[in-house]
Amino acid sequence: EVQLVESGGGLVQAGGSLRLSCAASGFTFDDYGIGWFRQAPGKEREGVSCISSTDGTTYYTDSVKGRFTISSDNAKNTEYLQMNSLKPEDTAIYYCAAGYCSGSYDYWGQGTQVTVSS
Repeated sequence: EVQLVESGGGLVQAGGSLRLSCAASGFTFDDYGIGWFRQAPGKEREGVSCISSTDGTTYYTDSVKGRFTISSDNAKNTEYLQMNSLKPEDTAIYYCAAGYCSGSYDYWGQGTQVTVSS
């Protein structure tokens, strides 16, 4: 059974940090890139970051560049999103997905809530 399980969300004050984890099972982790997405209430889902399985290239949406860092631990089949200098506008449900950074994703997690208070 394919599973992606996010964890690490929570409530944090503006300027604080959180590290999200995405634990993968049921598929060959190394064959897939992992992307992070978020969806705020009343807004469309947006791509936040992605790491390519082919060469490890990382991608970030402009609003998180310099604050968020994506990384992988292939030995643990786990992806991380380190989020620093958090802002209230980062508040959303964060999802991880396995696929290709070009935009096609095959598997999705259930999401973890991140709330940043001002």
